[in-house]
Amino acid sequence: MRTIKLKKGLDIPLEGKADSKQCQPLAPSGEVFGISPEDYLGYLWKSAVKEGDTVAAGTPLLRAKENPDICLVSPVDGVVTGIIRGERRRILYVTVKAAEKQSPAKINIEDLNNTDNLRKALQTTGFWAMMRQRPYDIVPEYDSNPRDIFVTGFDSNPLAPELLTDDLKKFLEAGLKALATLTKGKVYLGLKPDSDIPESKAAETIIFDGPHPAGNVGVQICAVKPVNKGETVWTLDATTAARIGKLLTTGECDYTCRVAITGPAALNPSYVNTYFGAKIESVVKNHLNPSIPTKIISGNALTGTGVSENDYLHFPYRQITLIKSGEHADEFMGWASLSPKKFSVKRTFPSFLKGLKGKYNFDDRILGGHRAMILSGELEKVFPFDILPEYLLKAIITKDIDRMEKLGIYEVAPEDFALPEFVDTSKGALQQTVREGLDYLRNELG
Repeated sequence: MRTIKLKKGLDIPLEGKADSKQCQPLAPSGEVFGISPEDYLGYLWKSAVKEGDTVAAGTPLLRAKENPDICLVSPVDGVVTGIIRGERRRILYVTVKAAEKQSPAKINIEDLNNTDNLRKALQTTGFWAMMRQRPYDIVPEYDSNPRDIFVTGFDSNPLAPELLTDDLKKFLEAGLKALATLTKGKVYLGLKPDSDIPESKAAETIIFDGPHPAGNVGVQICAVKPVNKGETVWTLDATTAARIGKLLTTGECDYTCRVAITGPAALNPSYVNTYFGAKIESVVKNHLNPSIPTKIISGNALTGTGVSENDYLHFPYRQITLIKSGEHADEFMGWASLSPKKFSVKRTFPSFLKGLKGKYNFDDRILGGHRAMILSGELEKVFPFDILPEYLLKAIITKDIDRMEKLGIYEVAPEDFALPEFVDTSKGALQQTVREGLDYLRNELG
């Protein structure tokens, strides 16, 4: 296996890693699950059900307006309890109350004997929507043919859990083999140095050795074979690939998920077994400390979405991070503190003498003020792309399409700018800027 060493990046030493030996099963009966179309960019989603409809696991809840075969499906057997809308009647969630008894959704694997049938099966079962296409970081277009497919086998974000559970690991090779039939190019599998996932025969396996964001699939694409204008690649994580393998091996659609409850504000950080779109309240009820004002993040601390207990798990459904709310924080001397308990990237606090070792109790404060972007080169230190991030961001802000293309916008996604956003002195919303730039470019170029 080829090894690629990455030097740029930063592992954020956040407290509260989940204990892999503790896993609480969450019985679905009576629980409410919600699927949000906002997690699946690239299509206009229309409701395929009405409130009160009885649905089985795998039943389409939403269909893409551009191609009705592409679906977002119910993770459980139950009854549709609501189609929750926001401004301009935009659908926020479709919610389903789980029935007392659950049975897995199944398809006839004998029908999956060619590429066209496989593509349609992935679209109708919801697994197509779990892949992403670059450029634009959207759900793959229904008629796209990727140059290559990249599968990341690990997540290097703060406190991220292992991607593959033992029950899914055995299906990964079958999933990679199926993906290989969907491209004329190669399937690449990115692993970390100490991974227990064996080398694949269906994909080219590459080891990525370095700090975060080594696990980001965008970094892996850049290091192996960057995306140029006019090219399309698909990306997904190893969990989705294994679910595809399970679908083709057993005919069963797996909508279960193992969620890591992490973070410095979490009581007893551990795991919960549940289904896609579980209600936040039911997942975190045994992990919230009532004496601490807590920020709940569906996802990791860098790219996750802030939610309330009344919201639902967001894709990719594998992590919740609990950190302290900094609204009422009052610390002696503030930014001028010499406390060794304050994390430091730029040698501002004495903690840099420890070499960034140890764990830190972060909260949700920005710890800085918004100001003009400073071309200091600080973003490049944690950005392992052959791209000038500050210049690309300026091109996006000014909507200069020619410069965006020349500076590599086709290679990036918002998650690739999460770590630069963390270290940014100017405290800009870099992920939001990149998302707006990709949407603008796609709309302008059709």
